[in-house]
Parts: sequence; structure tokens; C-alpha cells
Amino acid sequence: LYLRNTVFIAGTTVVGAVLSNSLVAYSLGCIRWKGRDILFLIAVATMMIPYQVVMVPLFITFSKLGWVGTWLPLIVPSFFGSAFFLFLLRQFFRTIPNELSDAARIDGCSELGIFRHVVLPLSKPALAVVALFCFMYTWNDFIGPLIYLTDKKMFTLSLGLQFYQSQHGGTQWN
Repeated sequence: LYLRNTVFIAGTTVVGAVLSNSLVAYSLGCIRWKGRDILFLIAVATMMIPYQVVMVPLFITFSKLGWVGTWLPLIVPSFFGSAFFLFLLRQFFRTIPNELSDAARIDGCSELGIFRHVVLPLSKPALAVVALFCFMYTWNDFIGPLIYLTDKKMFTLSLGLQFYQSQHGGTQWN
């Protein structure tokens, strides 16, 4: 049960992270619009804020939304992007030659079409790295499920293993 819960949460988180981060990173890296560099700078600056600082405000927000006790606080934030993944994908997208996008524009392709038919096929390695990092983070996450999950049937593998270990005497540190 814990394994199935963890795989479901990790899988949906990976889908959300790859979709949202790739779209936003393409916008920040390849499309010119006013204020994109400042917005990117603000997004990257959020990486300096430790999770412990935002833990209580996030819990209050998710509590007021009625999400505590569900998987939503563990899944939904991945659909809004991550500063590290935005940085990684933006830097990768900037290495793709502009001539490919210009050729697609001349052929009548829209920006979304350029993203889908030109950029995404070329960025499979970077998207695989984002998917792998996101999966590993979600698989190993202990504090998120500990804070937001209340029902033992919804626990992830990390919480289940800790619950099992503490039930049988815990770790003998001596």
C-alpha cells in the first residue's frame, strides 16, 4: 500500500513538474517579452529561501484550503514549477539554435507548435533529468508527507518505514 501511494504521488509529481517547468522555461528562455529577465531573477532568488521558513505558512494555506489529510499538498505544488528546474531547462533551451525556431516560424508554426515540434524533441535529455530529479526528491521526501498526511492508509513508503521502525523499538543509537 505504501509503495503504491509513493509511486502514485511520485508519478503525478513528475508529470506536473515536467509539464509546467518546460512550458515556463521555454517562455523565459526562448520568447522575448518585457520583464522576463526580472521574473527569472525573482524565481531563482527563491532558491535561497530554506523550506523551514515557508513550512508553517504553507501548512496554514493548505489547511485553509482543506487539503491537509490528502495527497494534494504533495502533488499540486509541482504543477506550479520549481526554481531549480526552471533554471536547468531555461539554460538548456537557450543552447538550442534560434535558426530552428525561425525556420518553423517561416513555415507558419505558432510558438506552441515550435515548442511541441522543435524544442521538446531536442530536449529529451534535459526533461529526463528533471523527471529523474523530481522522482528522486518525491520518493525520498519525508517531511512533506509527515506534515500533511494524517491517515496511515495514505502514508508514503518513507513514513511507513519510519512507522514500522518506531513500532519495533526504533533505532538503537548506542
